[in-house]
Amino acid sequence: MDESYEIVHNDRPEPAAIGVIGQGIHAYNEEMGGQQHYQSLCFFLHGPKDEIVGGLIGATYWDWFYIDLLWVTEELRGQGYGPRLLAEAETEARQRGAKNAFLDTFSFQAPDFYRAQGYVVFGELPDFPAGHTRYYMQKQLS
Repeated sequence: MDESYEIVHNDRPEPAAIGVIGQGIHAYNEEMGGQQHYQSLCFFLHGPKDEIVGGLIGATYWDWFYIDLLWVTEELRGQGYGPRLLAEAETEARQRGAKNAFLDTFSFQAPDFYRAQGYVVFGELPDFPAGHTRYYMQKQLS
């Protein structure tokens, strides 16, 4: 190793430093996998006073739909808003050309909800956090 290079620990990096890493991996990924055509995909559930009471945050890229966050306030759960948010987001993802969807969820969150919507587990990370499991799930959209 060239000793003129130094590894520096920094728990509070500047956004520009993070950007250098992100741009580097993005360029490499596109070189190897082709254009990502990344687009955010977001739906929000607004309440009577226009407050946000739920929503889905995700993205489409490489013909996949990634679901990052899906949340509905506790008092509205079980009333069909979650499945509706997910269905509308999947429809938009299909219109963008997504053929599949993927996400991760914890055992104390919503694996049964996603199973009921047609998602299947393709990976598990046990004891993360301790006493729980992190599930990786996917669904064919086309």
